[in-house]
Amino acid sequence: MAARTAPDSLLLVQDLVNTLDIETGEDALTADGGLHAFLRDHGLPELTSEQGALAAIGELQELREALRAVCLAHTARTALPDDAARTLDRLLAAAPLVLAVDPEVGAALRPALGLQGAHRLTARIAAGIATAVADGTWTRLKACEAHDCRWAFYDKSPAGRSRWCTMAVCGSRAKMRTYRARRAESD
Repeated sequence: MAARTAPDSLLLVQDLVNTLDIETGEDALTADGGLHAFLRDHGLPELTSEQGALAAIGELQELREALRAVCLAHTARTALPDDAARTLDRLLAAAPLVLAVDPEVGAALRPALGLQGAHRLTARIAAGIATAVADGTWTRLKACEAHDCRWAFYDKSPAGRSRWCTMAVCGSRAKMRTYRARRAESD
């Protein structure tokens, strides 16, 4: 599914949303060593205390589901539900950004100094979202419309109207359900 991979600015958001397999219920964050692997894979230090890890998992799960709600709103072209907006506001407020200016490279948003664990990851996500909003790619990060999937994907279609992570599986199932429903109505 590399064709549905988000650009660098949104890859962390996509990866976090996709840590939960809705169909099987498997959560990569709660799997043995899963949180540490996720943090390590994204260039963040592992958490040293078990209590810190448990708190981080809870925050990241909240963030993940609020971001999934945003991606679903992008897919359906609807407003973000109020509860997801409040959750994002709260989590993002605990993860401040600073503007780092480099005369050779330019300016970029970065996590504020001293942020650790989930707050540092949240700040990196916020910086990526800000970049994506600025370059017009944010609304192309979507979640599959299939209720048993909800996988985050990047919509590269010309019109930006993709609704499923893959037409071959989720799209095909949805079209078959619609066909069967219409057929049942006509019988």
